[in-house]
Amino acid sequence: MNRPPATPAVPPEGFTWPNGAKLALSVVVNVEEGAEQNILDGDKGPEPVDELSASPKRAMRVHGNESNYQYGIRAGAPRVLRELDRAGIKATWTAAALALERAPWLAEAIVARGDEVCCHGWRWAHQFWMKEEAERDYIRKGRDSLERTTGKRPAGWLSRYLHTDDTRRLLVEEGFTYHMDDYSDDFPYWDLVEMSDGSKTPMVVLPYAIDSNDMKFWLAPSLTPQNWTDYAIDTFEQLHAEANEIGARYMSLGLHLRIIGRPGRIGAFKAFLDHVKTRPDVWIASREEIAAAFAAAVPPPSA
Repeated sequence: MNRPPATPAVPPEGFTWPNGAKLALSVVVNVEEGAEQNILDGDKGPEPVDELSASPKRAMRVHGNESNYQYGIRAGAPRVLRELDRAGIKATWTAAALALERAPWLAEAIVARGDEVCCHGWRWAHQFWMKEEAERDYIRKGRDSLERTTGKRPAGWLSRYLHTDDTRRLLVEEGFTYHMDDYSDDFPYWDLVEMSDGSKTPMVVLPYAIDSNDMKFWLAPSLTPQNWTDYAIDTFEQLHAEANEIGARYMSLGLHLRIIGRPGRIGAFKAFLDHVKTRPDVWIASREEIAAAFAAAVPPPSA
């Protein structure tokens, strides 16, 4: 996979999202709980302890941390669903496939809302170390599992932080239409993916965002709920202004059930949604819808 050109992803003159909106908003809810590292699933060790950033020095179960992940499913997910329903907005759920297999009620709730499920891997695991065929199998297992669980084949892919030089090509070969392992812009772009035979196939890259992600509650220097709400709103307002003054933009807001779903943090999400709903000229959509709208309006580059 080649590095993209270091030029702005400028929307065509006059480009608008559906309904004439200049700004699109993508709310991304990560579902990783139940698919994390655990020696019960054959892993060499457990996940680092969330909230504490502590890692055991030997292979062992960390029962407390396992329960922290379960909190995301048991208590966090219902809170997030209630806020999405209250605001009446769509979300994209980037799901580690095994997590939804182990929480079928959540898969049913997501499908009932008409939300998109994007593939976040077969498990919440790193793939950067995988050889090509192992990575292909990993991608297929995640894709096929989500299709069985939700009734629809996922269109997009998000890795756990790191991926290989082969990943984007494998995603094209396995039928994915967009890739979100990218943080390079506030607007989608086309990547010409080099295939095994030397030809090039266009694929939509839908950049994600780390700075507004709710993981900022954990990472030093950590944000308080009010800090995070202010930052998310400031991001939204800046992109809204640029969209109307310079050209169309889109914003990603990344969430996690076991983080934003805590009682002391869910209000930060509610406050952000309340602010967004005061702006009638914003298109809140799934990432699949955003990728499709971009692809329909912006022709792919020639190989």
